[in-house]
Amino acid sequence: MLPSLCADRRAAPGTRTIRRLFPALLAVGTACAPADAGDRQADLILHNGRVYSFAWPDPSPDGHPAPAAPYDSATGWHNDASAVAIRDGRIVFVGNDSGALALVGSNTTVRDLGGRVVLPGLVDAHTHVAELGESLDRVNLTGIATEADAVERIVQRAATTPKGEWILGYGWDEGAWANRYPDKRLLSQRVPDHPVVLRSLHGFASWANERALALAGITRDTPVPDGGEIRTDAHGEPTGLVLNRAVPLLDNAVPRPTAAQRDAQILRALRVMAQSGYTGVHEAGVAPDVIESLERLAERDSLPLRVHAMLSARDSALIRKWIARGPFTAATGMLSVRAVKAYYDGALGSRGAQLLADYADRPGHRGVSGGNYGFDRTLVADAMSAGFQVGIHAIGDAGNRATLDFIDSVTRAAPKARALRHRVEHAQVLSPSDIARFAALGVVASVQPPHAVEDKGWAETRVGAERIAGAYAWRTLRQAGAPLVFSSDLPGSDWSPFYGLHSAITRQDTSGAPPGGWYPEQRMTPEEAVRGYTVWSAYAGFDERESGTLAVGRRADITVLSVDPLRDDPRELLRGQVVLTISRGRITYRH
Repeated sequence: MLPSLCADRRAAPGTRTIRRLFPALLAVGTACAPADAGDRQADLILHNGRVYSFAWPDPSPDGHPAPAAPYDSATGWHNDASAVAIRDGRIVFVGNDSGALALVGSNTTVRDLGGRVVLPGLVDAHTHVAELGESLDRVNLTGIATEADAVERIVQRAATTPKGEWILGYGWDEGAWANRYPDKRLLSQRVPDHPVVLRSLHGFASWANERALALAGITRDTPVPDGGEIRTDAHGEPTGLVLNRAVPLLDNAVPRPTAAQRDAQILRALRVMAQSGYTGVHEAGVAPDVIESLERLAERDSLPLRVHAMLSARDSALIRKWIARGPFTAATGMLSVRAVKAYYDGALGSRGAQLLADYADRPGHRGVSGGNYGFDRTLVADAMSAGFQVGIHAIGDAGNRATLDFIDSVTRAAPKARALRHRVEHAQVLSPSDIARFAALGVVASVQPPHAVEDKGWAETRVGAERIAGAYAWRTLRQAGAPLVFSSDLPGSDWSPFYGLHSAITRQDTSGAPPGGWYPEQRMTPEEAVRGYTVWSAYAGFDERESGTLAVGRRADITVLSVDPLRDDPRELLRGQVVLTISRGRITYRH
């Protein structure tokens, strides 16, 4: 039987034995329940589980577990507790079943987990939940292989949509389709009576029919935005495809949701995230109407999980407003606004990422970035100086280098800004000489494990055999001492935590390809993969005192799974289920 992580202070002889046999347990705290805990009932008790507190130190840079971890080389991982007790939204006990069940009272809910796995609440550290909420009503084109198949799906939606109403879709892959981009002809022919806009998988391309182009005012005379591209035919007419910074030309033509509609979209998306096992998200690039919605929901205490909002630096008025206002955390703690999201370059799939040398599959082309991509150096620097963390989207090796140079220059001029845990969102293709700079500058590499397995079919074609060594290089970043955090970048990628964990651990797609993994030397260990969605996410969101580990006094954010990421074969992860999601002590999803 596991000892209690709340051992009685008076039991001095036993304490020495527990400390010797179970050092990881003591990381949570020997006296981890209040002295009068026996006189006060818990609200919720989870017992008969396999609890991993993650309250031990990080593994070594090569992934070997810390000496205090509940791990040994002969038997592998073992859980460091079996029960958790919660009161008033906080953890009051982590330890064995008998210790937890001693806190049962007349109003306590007790759940027997039947040996299921208990983890600190999972956090997706780079999301677009507002887009997810919108996409739930849109035509899903994810995985569609051809233009004709995509158009057929739009035809089906048009059959049930009143004429003149907008039809919106998302998910066609701008990377996989880059050498055969669609145009307006077939879409306009098959769907002439509805304006149609179809966003790409990662949002760096958009495809429209003739009616949508007309409503958006896009003609042969439309000025091309800096850092954008309006594809035209041999006669100079728009083909219906826009790339990179031209995408907003179509986005801005689509009618905006009302305040009530936006609230409903965000709540629906957050409930989907809770169902997926998440207790928090880092929402990247929040527009004015979205932040207003989040504030309304926070004021009503309606947010089912914690939101770390990153304001969109593409809206200078919004950022100036918040610079004057300053960082903000809601009274409930469920919303924080202390970060800004900016874009330095485009995406690798659409050849918008800025590279130090030409694209291997397009000589003479190196992508778009900086001021030509809408990056406002003064605005972002002012936000950093005002106490805001920045997460800067950078994909290419040139984009990443320039981003690191920028962060370095600002923090030299404003030393207090260096401690704000600035982030590079994606950090996808890196020059070897720049990798160590993440650690030196204290910059978090915010990476998406699913991107590696989704991009593996074409990424090396873009950058060539030499530069691919610095792409999706998670192990190399860890060995250099860089802080990491993992996420999905939803809705562009599947946000299932099982998919994300599997991608990080195996670097294989869901079919198991390629054998051994794509550049397997960059794989994460199971412990690192879980930390990327728990401990490290808490650090990246300034929440490590409240979440990330299961310990007394922490916010009761907990995820219960049917599979054990630390012990089970990684292939089993893809068959896993979320059993229970608990946010702030409240059950937000039960299977």
